[in-house]
Amino acid sequence: MISAKWLVLWSLWAARLARQPTAPLRVSGGRVRGSVAHDGSHAAYLGIPYATLTHGNRFQAPGPEPKWEGIFDGVEENARCLQRLDIRGNIFIGQQDCLTLNVYTPLNASPDAHLPVMVFIHGGAFVEGSGSPGLYGPKYITSKGVILITINYRLNAQGFLCLRVKEAPGNAGIKDQVAALRWIQKNIRVFGGDPGRVTLFGESAGASSVSHHLLSHMSKGLFHRAIMQSGSALAPWGHQVGPVKVAASLAKVKGHTIEDPHELYKLFTSMSELEILTPRIPRELGGTIMSEMLVSPCVEKVIDGVEPFLTEDPYTLLAKGEFTKMPIMIGTNDEEGYFLASYENTTTLSKMNFERAMPVNLEFPTERERSKEACRIKEMYMGNDTISKESLVKLSKFHGEPFFVYPAVAETELVLKNSDQPVYNYVFKYDGRKNIAKWYAGFSGLPGAAHGDELFYLFEQHNVPNMFEWRMMDTITTLWTNFAKYGDPTPETTELLPVKWYPTNRTSPQAFVIDRDFSTTPLWSDSLKYWHEIYTKYRKKHRNDG
Repeated sequence: MISAKWLVLWSLWAARLARQPTAPLRVSGGRVRGSVAHDGSHAAYLGIPYATLTHGNRFQAPGPEPKWEGIFDGVEENARCLQRLDIRGNIFIGQQDCLTLNVYTPLNASPDAHLPVMVFIHGGAFVEGSGSPGLYGPKYITSKGVILITINYRLNAQGFLCLRVKEAPGNAGIKDQVAALRWIQKNIRVFGGDPGRVTLFGESAGASSVSHHLLSHMSKGLFHRAIMQSGSALAPWGHQVGPVKVAASLAKVKGHTIEDPHELYKLFTSMSELEILTPRIPRELGGTIMSEMLVSPCVEKVIDGVEPFLTEDPYTLLAKGEFTKMPIMIGTNDEEGYFLASYENTTTLSKMNFERAMPVNLEFPTERERSKEACRIKEMYMGNDTISKESLVKLSKFHGEPFFVYPAVAETELVLKNSDQPVYNYVFKYDGRKNIAKWYAGFSGLPGAAHGDELFYLFEQHNVPNMFEWRMMDTITTLWTNFAKYGDPTPETTELLPVKWYPTNRTSPQAFVIDRDFSTTPLWSDSLKYWHEIYTKYRKKHRNDG
């Protein structure tokens, strides 16, 4: 009798783990079948190819989507583009044929449901990451009646080698993202989505990507609302400065002294995929981890027969008001720098100095002026303390403010000046049990939220329990999905959201503070005003010669 009961229980447990296929749907490439989540919360269509890569378009925009016969089973959840397993290591994972996306829908979403769609672009400094449900699980978002899509795009030099020649014009990785957005416009109705209500959102490099899409004619009309979490096209790491010089530096690491872009192309095209990923430009002497982040979107030259993604620099386009106007959410976490500062060690800290660690998109006419500003910045962040492991918490503000917070605030100011659409600014400062990024960085005993912490409340992760953080998870997913549905994170006040989040006012800009209790805080702190002063005087002018 006991064995029979155990057999029944085991059968029920096994049935829960068995794959439950969805009915096939017809997309432009062929028929695709997904799976119902084990808990019945949503349907998942994983690893759908949206574009093709060949040796001929290796450093160029992707080719058209593939076609297939029969039924494509969308079950591959670990697809990712080639990258290092760890940003510092030499173990590589992923595959070349990686241009896939994942579609997650509320269960039984019909083609006539017209649900809002949220498309997420992952972060990872443009060199690592994927749209895998291991980190970006959909359940909290689809439960709000929204379709979630996550995408993969080419990374590192494979995605962002920018030689400004026809064979390697630049921005291949972000053109992958455009191809995914075009696929979504063509196919999302089949899944129950509304192609006229697409919200593009991303974190870190993903947020910088969203910021760039707002500036590009190539992306116009492919999405209608935007959320930028801890990233901007104005960030020093978010837009490539001197991309041909960066490529020459990569070549030099491999033992080649080449500066001509055509010769550089010949060198890189002769390398295998792994050989291209192997070189890592050494950190600039005296710099921080931020000086190692060199590959990102770039300004292209106008080339016959090539559709460019971007032909002017982001600051110029924003200042001229030449961007797509739409409702925007943009914000940062209050302790962005914790996560980045954790990459420093005793050796790098002993060599660091503020003169050499200044953001790469600043240009000083003399070393004297650079030194003067560096001294003021050191005093602002460190006071009388020297740079060491013991003062890393103070130093972490330097890793955060000029590289993440100021760019978001500066972009806000330019958008407010040139758009009549609402802008919602936020600061996420919740210190809870799911602040996994802060814990990983070794700052778990300190208040605030590190770079990436909000992701663990917005998405479900494999092997990370909920830790009784239901209320913040419900709060942040409701704010984000309300924005996707209505263009307003708080269309009405509720028990969960008792405070109205108002659009940012240009005359007295405030950010909405997401914490145990909601509040507001001035957008501009004294230190951010100082960075604004520095950038007003020393922002590097764009040059198209390297």
